[in-house]
Parts: sequence; C-alpha cells; structure tokens
Amino acid sequence: MSLDIEHLRGWIGREERTEDVATAAPARGLAATLDRDDPPPRGGDALPPLSHWLYFLPAHRQSDIGPDGHARRGGFLPPVPLPRRMWAGSRLDFLAPLRVGQAITRTSRIADVNVREGRTGTLVFVKVEHAIHADGALAIRDHHDIVYRDLPSPADTTANASPRIAAPTDATWTRCITPDDVLLFRYSALTFNGHRIHYDRAYVTGVEGYPGLIVHGPLIATLLLDLLRRELPDAVVRGFSFKAVAPTFDTAPFFVCGRHDGGSTVRLWARDADGQLAMEASATLA
Repeated sequence: MSLDIEHLRGWIGREERTEDVATAAPARGLAATLDRDDPPPRGGDALPPLSHWLYFLPAHRQSDIGPDGHARRGGFLPPVPLPRRMWAGSRLDFLAPLRVGQAITRTSRIADVNVREGRTGTLVFVKVEHAIHADGALAIRDHHDIVYRDLPSPADTTANASPRIAAPTDATWTRCITPDDVLLFRYSALTFNGHRIHYDRAYVTGVEGYPGLIVHGPLIATLLLDLLRRELPDAVVRGFSFKAVAPTFDTAPFFVCGRHDGGSTVRLWARDADGQLAMEASATLA
C-alpha cells in the first residue's frame, strides 16, 4: 500500500472548532452504563472527569460513513490509507470541572503525524490537541493519540497477538468488568461511535480478524477513573494519562486495578483474565 507521509504531514496545524452544551442526559446515561447509583445531575452540578467525551459528538451524514463505520478519510483527520484505527492513549489536564448547563467549545488541532515500523507492520500515529472551554474559560486540555495499522495477511498468525506484558500484582483496588454486547453498545451510543469493531461481530472477526468485539479504549479509561472515584470519592483529579497496551475483547472478563500509596499520584491499570496488561494509566490528584 502506498503511504505518502509527507502528504499526510500536510495536515499538521489544521484546526476545527465545535460548540455544544453540557446537558444532563449523557451524564445520566454514562452513570447507568458504569453501574453507578448517582443522583440525577442537575443544572450547575460538576461533571466527573472525562465527561467531555460525551459531547462534541461526530455527526457525519450516513452517506459519508466508510466501511469500518468511521467517517471516510480526508476531512479534519488526515486520509491515512491503513484500515485499522485505534485510540492509542491520551494525556489530560483538568483545570476546572464542566458543569451541567454550561456552553462548551472544543478547539482541535492536528499536532503531529508520524510513521513507524512496528511488530505488526507499518503504523501511522496522529496526535490531536483538544482545548475545551466552558463559558469561555479553558477547562480541559486533552492530547489524543490515534494509531492506524494494516489488516493482517491470511498467513500472519501473529498480527493480532497481544504483547505479553504481565500486569502488576500489587493492586489495592480491583473491580471485575464483564464486557457484553449491551455494555459496548451503550457506550457506542453515548459517544455516537459507529466504529463496527465494537458492535458488529461478523465484521470484527471476519474482516479485521480479531477474536471478538473490542472494548473501547476510552471506556476502559473511564472505568479506571471510575474505580478511583469509587475508592476516593472526595479526590479531585487534576491530571490523567493512559496508554493502551493490548486490545481487550468481550470474550472474557477483565479487571480495572489501582494503587494509591499516598501523595498525589494514583497508579491505575487494566488486566485481562490471564493477568496480562491491557492498559496502563496514572492520575494526579490536587
């Protein structure tokens, strides 16, 4: 496949701005999806960290959707000619909470586009910087890493093998998550995410060659911060970063884990049923 990296790097510096209102319904839906018993959010209530992912949702016309359920390439994001697209990680600063009823804006900028040869072939990394303002004041900085890769060849039996990295065993907090079709569908619906790898079993196994539906990276990240909220309900999170290490499938339960040894840093991670690391993360407390 032809890959003109200089053409793709021409997208660096592109910006787009979107507007929204931090309404209560998405927050209520996410709380239900996370199996929380929170009171219904009211006007002025602070929303938990990562709630901004429930807003500024893509609204591409149906005729503009590509075969994987994403918008066709070449709009704001560069037209990377590799079929697999995954959320690789994020680094976030929470300067102020979003509140129900606020007018919010997001300014997004393509910060970098790079190509790298990995274990499974050519990878293209796109870095996007988001600045979220609430009622005109900067509230969140979100640095989002996207990775694109090719499909495996029929003879390639290692292309879908997760890197075997043992997860830490010193967790003081652990919660078991059973990822079924309904959980994945509800999160896809909340984020208006049409990516078929999260709900279309025939597509994800037959076309992309995975063993099952893939659990959304941002859902796992949200579950990690939700674990912190359950264990330290009064904590104020100022920073959060996560990196996807290996895909998580709906074929077995997985575990969100954490450890807080005091101080301002909380270690968080997700591990699969075999004890292998799926995501690593850390939160910084005020």
